[in-house]
Amino acid sequence: MPAQLSKRYVRTRPTKALSRLVSWALVEGRPLTTRGRWINPLVFGLQRVALALPAVRAVERPIFIIGTGRSGTTLLGTVLSMHRSVAFLNEPKALWHRIHPEEDVIGSYASGPARFYLDAEEATPARVRKAHHLFGAYLTAVRGQRLLDKYPELVFRVAFVRALFPDAQFVFLVRNGWDACRSIQDWSTRLGVESGNEVHDWWGRDDRKWHHLLDYAAEQAPDLAAAVPALRSVGDHRQRAALEWALAMQAGLDAQDRLPNQVHLVRYEDLTASPQATLAALFQTLALPDDAVCRAFAKQEVRPGRAHEPFVLMPEVARIFQTLMHRLGYGLDIQEGGNG
Repeated sequence: MPAQLSKRYVRTRPTKALSRLVSWALVEGRPLTTRGRWINPLVFGLQRVALALPAVRAVERPIFIIGTGRSGTTLLGTVLSMHRSVAFLNEPKALWHRIHPEEDVIGSYASGPARFYLDAEEATPARVRKAHHLFGAYLTAVRGQRLLDKYPELVFRVAFVRALFPDAQFVFLVRNGWDACRSIQDWSTRLGVESGNEVHDWWGRDDRKWHHLLDYAAEQAPDLAAAVPALRSVGDHRQRAALEWALAMQAGLDAQDRLPNQVHLVRYEDLTASPQATLAALFQTLALPDDAVCRAFAKQEVRPGRAHEPFVLMPEVARIFQTLMHRLGYGLDIQEGGNG
């Protein structure tokens, strides 16, 4: 079923299923590797209408799920979307592209310049207005109280998002790096396609995302800067994923250090092992009222993910990967070697 819906989801709270369909069909847009991209002109047209109208409501204490893709962010977003107060958007990249056209590192909607990292200075008054208009219109349309936006790459843009929404709350979801990397590999192998003379996969349009990630590494990770030229030719999905995971974890931990009251770390392994207890704690952290229906749905829906064995990492990536694995409490040995 579309929009992360399942029979259980529809049965549990039918009005939530309707809200998800509206979000999926008219707000989120279709990124590069998905079907139904013909809907995008309608999505952008509705955005223009929303921006032309007066602001309809304030966006207060929005919640953003950040981290690395394939780390359970969709699972957490889907479970939290069942909460009676929450209105959930699953990677609304079309909306974010309207707010800042250089955020599209995948190349779903533009082929011009793009950046992983956006800082507070990028939150111009015009972009603040756009963000509040668009998200406010969405909350009004689905009758939601708290916005929940799952977009893992925002881990690199916490300062920007916070400048748009000073009272934002961030759920930084982390997962064992080996498992996240293997999942990225499986996703890209399974869903990557050739379109004309281009390859569209996890790494964007002809590796657009990969090269922007390396540009970010060169600017933000001094220990990696010298290795970036050699890394550009790496093609192995796992090696690339290890670098993305490490850079995202570092960005998230840095944000948590700066904003301990706004960035809240949650472990995927805790969520899948004890979903009700993890959600109950998260409700308190996010100032959401307890919702027994949401917790019961999580108990039925959530299952532990598959664990994967370590693989050989390039030395340039292994060092930062190892440091972050231990810092996050994943005390696994790192194998160094290969060149991707």
